[in-house]
Amino acid sequence: MAIEQAVYTAHATSTGGRTGTSATDDGRLKATLSTPKQLGGDGGAGTNPEQLFACGYSACFIGAMKAVAGRQKIALPAEVSITADVSIGPMTGKPGAFGIAVAMAISVPGMDRAAAQALVAAAHEVCPYSNATRGNIDVTLIVV
Repeated sequence: MAIEQAVYTAHATSTGGRTGTSATDDGRLKATLSTPKQLGGDGGAGTNPEQLFACGYSACFIGAMKAVAGRQKIALPAEVSITADVSIGPMTGKPGAFGIAVAMAISVPGMDRAAAQALVAAAHEVCPYSNATRGNIDVTLIVV
């Protein structure tokens, strides 16, 4: 499904793949990339695409939670946090192909558990990352 109209477009350029660099056109983000030892790399000091995806998805999901809470006139605690785990590994039934899976532990201190779970479910329907990944990768959302 396509978007109706872009309201913002991020621009980034990467070179060198998993052992290169990535940077945004405005200079706000410059990342040196390293391949984890588990993927056959040197485990250098740089970040990797899975870490960047974990940061982006978790931050975006909190934004979706804020948007839903605002629409529903629910007070969302300022201390909301999400720990995102992005795993990479061989895909079942696709020799040589790799895929990712996401698990997010969502903390909503002071909110009733059932209310927090309902908010998370609603946010999962509006979050752009959730919409992009739905049906493509396994995403597990756990309210902690």
